[in-house]
Amino acid sequence: MTHAPSLTPEDEQLLHELRHQRRSHRAKHRAALTFGQRLADGVAATVGSWRFIIVQSALLSLWIVLNVVGWIQAWDPYPFILLNLALSFQAAYTAPILMMSQNRQAEIDRYKAENDYKINIKAELEIEQLHQKIDLLREQEVVRLTRAVELLLQRLDAAEGKGTA
Repeated sequence: MTHAPSLTPEDEQLLHELRHQRRSHRAKHRAALTFGQRLADGVAATVGSWRFIIVQSALLSLWIVLNVVGWIQAWDPYPFILLNLALSFQAAYTAPILMMSQNRQAEIDRYKAENDYKINIKAELEIEQLHQKIDLLREQEVVRLTRAVELLLQRLDAAEGKGTA
């Protein structure tokens, strides 16, 4: 019966390191978020919501209606230059803030992917070791059963020899 090749010393060392790595150590690189990072995440969460879209659409509609209908003196008559300026400022600041939040999220995703890779490697090495142990146990069982059969055959031959003599 053939043995599955055993783990290489490098694989053994890697498995040993991965077994002793704890979740608390995995999170150590994630320092407390800075004020800017918290702000970027908050802005991204707000701007990326339906609530924001609905509120902004309502405010834009109200702005346009109030300036077109003229119930009060129009402070920003058509073509709404002041509104355009306000939206340009909003876009000028929102886009970089969203990019900062996305970059941080991409860093978190890379870190999680790296941890997933390590977990997959560990699982693969553990499974390989389990296969080796199962193969060894099977081989030992086959040897034990072969010896038992040989012993039974010897007893049978001895019993037949006594019976014919």
